This record gives sequence, C-alpha cells and structure tokens, in this order.
Amino acid sequence: MRKILSTLVLGGLLVALVLPLAVSAQAGPNQCCRMHQPVTINGVTYPEGAIVGPEEGTNLCGIDGGVNAPTPDWSTVCIANTVTYATSWVFYILILVVVIMIAVGGFLYATARGDPDKATSGKNWIIYALVGLAIAALARIIPFIVIRIIS
Repeated sequence: MRKILSTLVLGGLLVALVLPLAVSAQAGPNQCCRMHQPVTINGVTYPEGAIVGPEEGTNLCGIDGGVNAPTPDWSTVCIANTVTYATSWVFYILILVVVIMIAVGGFLYATARGDPDKATSGKNWIIYALVGLAIAALARIIPFIVIRIIS
C-alpha cells in the first residue's frame, strides 16, 4: 500500500510539472518579456513594467499590449531581467532565514544557563546565520556579474 501511494504521488507530481511544459512548447516561445525591475544593458535602462522585444514587428509576443521597448538586444535584456528577479527573491528568502537563525541562536545562547554545549550551539547558529548573510549578499552581486558577462 505504501509503495502504491508513493508511486501515485510521484506520478502526480511528475504530470503536474511536465504537462505545463508540454502545453507551452506547442505555442512556441514568446519573443518578449515584461520587466520586473529596472535593468541597464549597454547604457540603456529598461524601466519596470516595460515590455521588451525585437525591433521588427512580431506576433510572437503573448503579453497584452505588445512590445513597447523594442531593442535588438531583447534576449539579453530578458535574461538579465530573469536573473535579477530570481536572485532578488533568493535574497529576500535568505534574509528571512538569517533573521530566524539569529533569533534561534540568541534564544539558545540566552537559555544555556552555563551549559557549554548549549552555549556553543547558540554561537554556531549565529555563525551559520552570518555565513548565510554572506551568501545572501552574493545573491545580490550575481546579476551584476551576469549582466557584465552577457553585455
């Protein structure tokens, strides 16, 4: 019974993840993207909300309103937009985790009552949180490195 249930759950997850990809592949890719935040490529700043796409008219933009910021570098701008947007979310999630880890570490350290093992555990939580903070800072730097490489 356990194997059947796990097989059904795994199969359902597989279908739920693969089916949207199969459906979206039939229509072909969009040749545009909506900017989630301002991005500067080759000295040109594309504002938040702009729809970036190729300069020549295209019917492959599935976003309402069509392209309002045409550029020959639209694919580079869209990649930079996606990387910047994703790393921003990673940064916010990591900052939340760091705050929680510092609170847990502080609680463990404060409630150690002279027990060196609990005090060390609290200190380790805080040290790991600071390492996480350094990783979160790297998440903010990655988009700038990617933009420099692709532009």
